[in-house]
Amino acid sequence: MIIKTEEQLQKMKEIGRICATIRDAMQEASLPGVSTKDLDNIAKELFEKFNAKSAPIAEYDFPGYTCISLNHQVAHGIPSNSKILKDGDLLNIDVSGCKDGYYADTGISFVVGKCDDELKQRVCDVAKESFFEGIKYAQVGKKINQIGKNIHKKIKEHKLEVIENLTGHGIGTALHQEPNYVFNYFDPWDNMILKDGLCLAVEPFVSTKTKEVSNSGRDEWELVSKDGSYVAQYEHTIMIRENQEPLILTKLD
Repeated sequence: MIIKTEEQLQKMKEIGRICATIRDAMQEASLPGVSTKDLDNIAKELFEKFNAKSAPIAEYDFPGYTCISLNHQVAHGIPSNSKILKDGDLLNIDVSGCKDGYYADTGISFVVGKCDDELKQRVCDVAKESFFEGIKYAQVGKKINQIGKNIHKKIKEHKLEVIENLTGHGIGTALHQEPNYVFNYFDPWDNMILKDGLCLAVEPFVSTKTKEVSNSGRDEWELVSKDGSYVAQYEHTIMIRENQEPLILTKLD
């Protein structure tokens, strides 16, 4: 989507704030002894409070208000009463929502409670660091592939890998729309020029070893690293702006 009016911008800001509020509330509540279903119930209550909808439910009939992925899970984990958090767990919360026909998408990976495994924290830190490095190149007139090129460059500096089959995407009046992919690595053929007002969900996935994830076979949703790699995601919905850094729509001031 390309935002062309002030009304569209305000609608995108509103759903961005809602998703960010839900994400942060869920992260704050992510303590040892809490189930991933407990966290998802927080999202349910807040979506209802703000008169918004869960995008995974609205778009795909996903069995949860949010995707919550724990340890071996990388993405699209289904919230469950049986998945109880404990110290040292690697947790990903992915929140996408819609209101008045406008969508936002945001996610974060972090370590629950106390952890002695420095590598888990490092993949989380590098996912965030690579996101902010990548969006430095999200500028009007630049090619979209410069975002992924610089995300990957930062990841490689830390001797980590990028998950190549999980990407960002265009967003706005649908959860997924053109551009269909915002790669987290350099694709020389991906030459789309970034325009003022373009909205993107940028989401690096950083791995200790593997470059690809696949379905676990346990359900139709869950994606896992088959080699046991730690994987972390960091995601925001952004808007490209003329002569300015991109506006992060899913970041609370």
